Amino acid sequence: MTTIRRKLYRRGSSFETTIPMPILFAIDKDRKHEVVFTYDKELQRWYIEFEEIEEYK
Repeated sequence: MTTIRRKLYRRGSSFETTIPMPILFAIDKDRKHEVVFTYDKELQRWYIEFEEIEEYK
């Protein structure tokens, strides 16, 4: 099992973290994506999904 830990840091009035490159290995970095964070309350786990953004003409 691979574990990646990231620090949560304060930026203004919000908190942020970066997404590590090993998680991004499967996406085409030349295209735009939205990152979707989903929390499963029953399992108490977060899931990360990447959705490609269709560019509007």
